[in-house]
Amino acid sequence: FSMKVIIPGLHNSDEGHWQSILERENPQEYFRVIQEDWDKPNCEDWIQTIEDSLKAYYHSELILIGHSIGCMAIVHWYHRFKRKIKGALLVAPSDAESLAYPEYIEGFAPIPLEELPFKSIVVGSTNDHVSSLERIEHFAIAWNSKLVVLENAGHIETKSGFGSWPLAEQLISELEA
Repeated sequence: FSMKVIIPGLHNSDEGHWQSILERENPQEYFRVIQEDWDKPNCEDWIQTIEDSLKAYYHSELILIGHSIGCMAIVHWYHRFKRKIKGALLVAPSDAESLAYPEYIEGFAPIPLEELPFKSIVVGSTNDHVSSLERIEHFAIAWNSKLVVLENAGHIETKSGFGSWPLAEQLISELEA
């Protein structure tokens, strides 16, 4: 039995977001890491909050489910604490090294590009305004992650039409196997 940990991105995931739906529909299997400041992500603060939130669990049974800057928080958290988890689903990882990246999101660049020693799946879109497909492919290769590319899925969030999202559950099952 794996515990599944929701790691949202900027502004947290709203009620209609696929992460929130998974958590709401399966409260015994999912829990969310709650950041102190959702509107001005700071890498140091975010990864320390992840570390503190996961202390009570067996890391080997955790599947982390990140969206956007939440994916980068997961990668930085691993880079710092070297906790070997069961797996990670990294959806629409945001490119914190992009010149157009918001300055109020602090400390996520440079992006660690070491191989992740656990199963991971990166999901990207052909038209994500936060990361180019080339960058998402680059991350997947560097992290040794399986890559899933969605056509015209935007940033894979509520306003891109991603509420209930069966593919997420399928990919999480793949990480559990």
